[in-house]
Amino acid sequence: MLELRPNCECCNRDLPPAALDAMICSYECTFCADCAQRVLRGVCPNCGGTLVPRPIRPAGKLAGSPPSVVRVFKPGGCASAPVGTA
Repeated sequence: MLELRPNCECCNRDLPPAALDAMICSYECTFCADCAQRVLRGVCPNCGGTLVPRPIRPAGKLAGSPPSVVRVFKPGGCASAPVGTA
């Protein structure tokens, strides 16, 4: 089950469960579409994997399978994050 992390690791922008612009890699590192495309060019800075749109969990399923509340944020931004530091 996906964690549905609540924010972009680069800019700390909120990404609620229904966000259409949330992007993830296979390890669920989470970024907003703007950072994923403009800063990271579609590649996760942590693992080197491809960033793809995060699926939406139906609202009726959130109570039984709530999204994560743990925020992952890199204050220095993620453009300079070395691959392999997930």
